[in-house]
Amino acid sequence: MTARIRGDGHRERWRDRGGRAEERYLDEDDEEAVSAAEAAREGLRQIVALTGRDPLGVTSIQPTDDGWRIGVEVVEDHRIPASTDLLGLYEVELDMTGSLLGYRRTRRYQRGKGD
Repeated sequence: MTARIRGDGHRERWRDRGGRAEERYLDEDDEEAVSAAEAAREGLRQIVALTGRDPLGVTSIQPTDDGWRIGVEVVEDHRIPASTDLLGLYEVELDMTGSLLGYRRTRRYQRGKGD
């Protein structure tokens, strides 16, 4: 049985049938699917890196056949007063391992004038 330990240098802890633990490094081809929380963080990080906009947060996350679809809201244009800021809603597509497949802006609107 194997259990991946996140954040420990790409090591896995393997337990043999006797219950002894042994650490091994992952091969480059051994990639593990990310959790919903990890996908949300990665989607947010990707949008910030690609657009340079200030993030407000993740608005949605949905599993797909190929991975994850994440909705991220960002401030597109800061205005005074802040209630008139222009916001953008982006949709990020990630594969099962958290790699970016694509993104697009699905909506642009003024803060306070949402649905």
